[in-house]
Amino acid sequence: MAEGVQKVSRWLRWIFTAGLGITVLSALPAAGAPAWQPTKPVEFVVPAGTGGGADLMARFISAVLQKNNMASQNFLVVNKSGGAGAEAFLYVKFARGNPHVIVITLSSLFTTPMNTGIPFKYDQLTPLAMMALDYFILWVNADTPYKTAQEYLDAVRQKPGEFRMGGTGSAQEDQILTIQIEQAFGVKFTYLPLSGGGQVCATLVGKQVDSTVNNPSECVGHWKAGRVRPLAVLYNQRIDLPDWREIPTMKEATGKDVSYLMLRGLFAPPAIPKEAQDYYIDLLRRVTQSADWQKYIDDNALKGQFMTGPPFVKWLEEANALHRDLMTKGGLLSPISKR
Repeated sequence: MAEGVQKVSRWLRWIFTAGLGITVLSALPAAGAPAWQPTKPVEFVVPAGTGGGADLMARFISAVLQKNNMASQNFLVVNKSGGAGAEAFLYVKFARGNPHVIVITLSSLFTTPMNTGIPFKYDQLTPLAMMALDYFILWVNADTPYKTAQEYLDAVRQKPGEFRMGGTGSAQEDQILTIQIEQAFGVKFTYLPLSGGGQVCATLVGKQVDSTVNNPSECVGHWKAGRVRPLAVLYNQRIDLPDWREIPTMKEATGKDVSYLMLRGLFAPPAIPKEAQDYYIDLLRRVTQSADWQKYIDDNALKGQFMTGPPFVKWLEEANALHRDLMTKGGLLSPISKR
């Protein structure tokens, strides 16, 4: 009898131990699987309207993830363009701890708080990765007689305030560049703020404005169709890509340098788990390593530059200081930001 009881006891211990082992193993992630993955669709916030560079990139990244089965959940693009991106930044800031929200950022990440005084600063979000930097180009309608930047700016100088420059939002990158051009060449535009880069270029095609400083991706379709004409790249180097490398820099075209590159980066709300941050960084890295991404970079004339971790944080600190200087020179700081 005692021997039988011992056998039963050993059998029960084996069952318990084996069951516990199975339970523990089932709780562990599969080999090679990330420690954290989204458990529902990810809200992919865009701080601008549809058709602009940020919107196009967000939708492209979402499509690449789905096409290549890189993510277990869909990334759903949501445009929140109110207040020059303020609506989007505050929304993500107050989604504290929510790992199912990310935002694509432009340099309005710095300029919008400085101009509006909203209770938000760029370092209140969780930095994920810089995906690329974006160029700006001075464009005119193809029906105009201006073939060079010098010809156009000479004409603007003759009629102060009569030429209209279209741009995305107020006190954002486009207006900062417009002010830089005005200060460098002694000209004066009437600046017309619009909701997004797609609308800006369409307005140029429709001749409601005389020029724009659109990103390449926002006007490439109209350029290929012969509706708009690029006059100069607003950077100290030409865009070293097929089709684009024939466009001169502003310094080459006029003898005066006007240079600016815009951030295309990804952030998450504050206080998300470290595992979620690592997941998104790895995911975005894999996006930039895909053939789809390289073609996108080339087609849209972006300056591909993946950066994350401490180097990205340092870059953000320097970019914030640069934009504060530019905003101060342009008279665009809010009274709150001047304190």
